[in-house]
Amino acid sequence: MDSRIGYDDDFYAWTQEQARLLREAARERLNTPIDWEHVAEEIEDMGRSDAKALGSALKRVIEHLLKLEHSPASGPRLGWRESVVNHRIAAWDEIDASPSLRRKIDLARAHRDARRLAVLGLAQDGMFEDAVPQDCPYTLEQVLDHDWWPTNRHGLE
Repeated sequence: MDSRIGYDDDFYAWTQEQARLLREAARERLNTPIDWEHVAEEIEDMGRSDAKALGSALKRVIEHLLKLEHSPASGPRLGWRESVVNHRIAAWDEIDASPSLRRKIDLARAHRDARRLAVLGLAQDGMFEDAVPQDCPYTLEQVLDHDWWPTNRHGLE
């Protein structure tokens, strides 16, 4: 294999490197019936889907951390905690399979999307949108830390 990046070491980085190598081979005009550009795109897209899965998991973690921190309701707190645990595991699965994805994380975007969802859910509890911070109050380390939980602003656990 020409690649310097191992498939089993970092899948996302491998897909991006393989797509680049395929495009280089296509420029060399090898006389084969392979649709190089589309094959390269498909391989690239496989890596992008992993990046999207990571972003989705982080969005859910942040959404439920925000609800746990800001909701005055006593329920469904256990469901939110379970969601945080499940999505932290999913995020770590993606990062472990593709460590280079960690550099692609857009925490501000994940928070922005998570905030929208949290605000909708918290409206049922009588919370106003301005009660949820505009900027992400959590670090990436906190979002990914299986043992870290925010303190509820209403004294609930």
